[in-house]
Amino acid sequence: MGSYAKVLVGSDGSATSLLAVDRAGALAGDANAELIIVCAYEPASKTEVQAAAEVLKDEAYQVVGSAPAESVLRDAADRARSAGASKVETLAIQGPPVDVLDQAVADTGANLLVVGNVGLNTLTGRILGSVPQSVARRSGVDVLIVHTS
Repeated sequence: MGSYAKVLVGSDGSATSLLAVDRAGALAGDANAELIIVCAYEPASKTEVQAAAEVLKDEAYQVVGSAPAESVLRDAADRARSAGASKVETLAIQGPPVDVLDQAVADTGANLLVVGNVGLNTLTGRILGSVPQSVARRSGVDVLIVHTS
């Protein structure tokens, strides 16, 4: 089997997802592969935006549209570069995480998907499913589930 050319990793900005980004960044760097970092998001509701406007004043733009995801992606890209990745792309995509990751793999032509293991060994994860479990089952590419918890 040849080396991976495009590695895709999902991040929501949590400490555990950033550990998956670290591993993906190191792997992409070692393979001289492109790293694509994806953040799934749902836009803030009108009520949430209004509440933020009252608190954040001129900084309220940070909760509109994909702005929170863009901030997550900037931090994740910095981490990935520090871990060794030299070619880093970021994507903020609206939707549920599993659907977003599946679509991003298809759209980008990634041949490795990296996710953290959060939710994999929990009761809720076993009953309702978890992101790593779902993407591993549905993905048409290799999946690396990083031990992050």
